[in-house]
Amino acid sequence: MKKCKENYLLVSFIVGFLIWLSATIVFRVAGQHFFIVENVSVMISLYILLIPALGFISTFLFNKFKLGNLESIKSAAIMVLPGMLMDTLCIQFFETVFPNMPEMYSKTFGAWLMFAYSIVLISGLMRKNKNTSTT
Repeated sequence: MKKCKENYLLVSFIVGFLIWLSATIVFRVAGQHFFIVENVSVMISLYILLIPALGFISTFLFNKFKLGNLESIKSAAIMVLPGMLMDTLCIQFFETVFPNMPEMYSKTFGAWLMFAYSIVLISGLMRKNKNTSTT
């Protein structure tokens, strides 16, 4: 079991990368159909949907590996790292990466991404201690 638990950081990184990749593909292909900045109801819905979706994914991973508080924080930080690194390029080259969305959406998109990363980090920080391990 200890050997399996040691892999939680690698799995966290892979999960974070796969979430980033999936979301980037969805936004590149169909972002114009649901990321509608001018529609306040749609934007509020997109923000609200992130909370249970990302909260569930991160909590599932924390529970799968029986992570304690510190481990959950580490896992959350590693989970958001690939997306944060790659999204710096996506935002910088917004019109190339997301040609289906107007460039003026880039600021709102960047803010939405920061909110998404915050949800994962908060999930790790707010974790109740389920394990006495601190590694």
